[in-house]
Amino acid sequence: MPPKRAASTRAATAAASATITKTTTKTTTVTAKKAAAPKKAAPKKAAAAKPAAAVAKKPAAPKKAAVAKKTPAPKKAAAPRKKTSATESDKENDAAKVNGAKRKRDDEDDDQLTESLAGEAETSGARVSKRTRTGESSAEPTQGAEAPAAPKKRKTASAAKPAPKRVARELKIINEAPTQVMDIFVFGEGTAGELGLGSARYDGKKPIDVKRPRINHNLKGIVQVACGGMHVAALTNDNKILTWGVNDQGALGRDTTWDGGLRDVADEDESDDEDDTGMNPKESTPAEIDTSEIPENTKWVQVVASDSATFALTQTGQIYGWGTFRSNEGILGFSKTQLVQRTPVHVPELSKIKQLAAGLNHVLALDEKNKIYAWGAGQQAQLARRLLERDDSAALFPSGIGALPGRAKADQITCGSYHCFIIDTRGRVIGWGLNNYAELGVEDEAGQDGGYIMRPQLIKSLENHEIAHIAGGEHHSLACTKDGRLLTWGRIDGHQVGQPPESFSEDNTIWDERNKPRILVAPTVVPDIGNVIHVAAGTDHSFAITRDGKVYTWGFSANYQTGQGTTDDIEKPTVIDNSAIRDRKVIFAGAGGQYSIIGALPL
Repeated sequence: MPPKRAASTRAATAAASATITKTTTKTTTVTAKKAAAPKKAAPKKAAAAKPAAAVAKKPAAPKKAAVAKKTPAPKKAAAPRKKTSATESDKENDAAKVNGAKRKRDDEDDDQLTESLAGEAETSGARVSKRTRTGESSAEPTQGAEAPAAPKKRKTASAAKPAPKRVARELKIINEAPTQVMDIFVFGEGTAGELGLGSARYDGKKPIDVKRPRINHNLKGIVQVACGGMHVAALTNDNKILTWGVNDQGALGRDTTWDGGLRDVADEDESDDEDDTGMNPKESTPAEIDTSEIPENTKWVQVVASDSATFALTQTGQIYGWGTFRSNEGILGFSKTQLVQRTPVHVPELSKIKQLAAGLNHVLALDEKNKIYAWGAGQQAQLARRLLERDDSAALFPSGIGALPGRAKADQITCGSYHCFIIDTRGRVIGWGLNNYAELGVEDEAGQDGGYIMRPQLIKSLENHEIAHIAGGEHHSLACTKDGRLLTWGRIDGHQVGQPPESFSEDNTIWDERNKPRILVAPTVVPDIGNVIHVAAGTDHSFAITRDGKVYTWGFSANYQTGQGTTDDIEKPTVIDNSAIRDRKVIFAGAGGQYSIIGALPL
């Protein structure tokens, strides 16, 4: 092969303009095939080939796919994939090739859509600049007589962005933003800034270790809140997205660089009496995301938050996101080409989306044709598809989960940490994902380390109930029915299910070797509470909101996340009764691992 490459190089120097393009394409293809040998050099060649990809997109796509497949080859198989047989592996390899070709065509279509929607994709400006420079320096002859005109048009489009934004505004409106304003109350640990109270005392109170609900003085006009692991996103009635909390992997979608935070050790004893806690004020104080690359007049309708990423939905069904996903091995990436995305960027693979949901490290999207897409980390089957160990980045590409069982039409989509639920228009529940603590309400695989349900299935244990709302924690779940009953199931040892001892029996419970109830495998009605209209779950604690606006909490409370003013576990649903919300009607609850948020109607 080296003599051919040398000949190609000499031909590229001496030949006419059209021959140059063909030779370059051939050389790029040969390089892509040989790039697999030096594993670390392959990504560098892929990065160097970007200008060529901007001119000739088709050769670049196979090259990128080849690198992605061969580079992760030495990685060990994740636990959930142990059951994959040789026949399944062959089928998955064939499917991967088909999906690769499909992704290639989708990428080309998306590029065309990006230009027509004028700026919906955040990286389009960079590609235009590269094309312009390439056209000016090498005067690409492949365009024929049109070559000089193309760079001029692209350069003009890049310089005049307002025109494309007007085109984007012409997309069909398919979603409506919420309008009910809430007063936001927070409680829990807050040392990572997730309470959004800032870094200094306010009204004589520290912004950390908040034992009972406290109104957040930094938040006004909030209409929707999404709680991530250690960060929060909120949507306002004037179309802003505010974020606060941990920003280590870009989950806040804005720059939070801060030069402060260092204390003199000699003054450490005096710091307890200071007004400032030493937290980063740019992280602990709610602020708007970076909108510099978002088209004008984009209207937001929903935000969702995972452990280290945030996604937002527009009224035209477009998705923007920032941050990253994590797998069992560490950072997985935000997309196949971006490890950590620090500012909002368009997700070009999806359009006409009606609803989003986020788990710990995965996201679901429901489109207007009842198709559900999933992407992120999928090692616990939360993406409803098997993933090839050679190409773990394939999980970052949004793919459909397939047809829903029972001809179901989705009405709501919800995620626990590692499992997923759908409520259909008939009140039936469909679930898949991790099930080692029966968090799906399925006895199969329960009690087994790493047990999971790969494909979406109707949850038979809930078929006698018409479910109105459902939520999932890390290893437990809860739901309310349309007639106001509260159901819980899953892990028991931290009082996550809020059931009294008499609720556990040999028929519905898995017991440990010490004869203690460990897993409630069947959804069970919680006694002494009714008229429930909304449920929510943190990692190991839960919420139920009744029709009259009272909020009940129970479960793990080591960081005051139950709002009951104690670090002891709350064994059963208990109403929060403090002066801040006693006369309020609560309509929303959400939580992360060590904090909680509730929303009440304004006075």
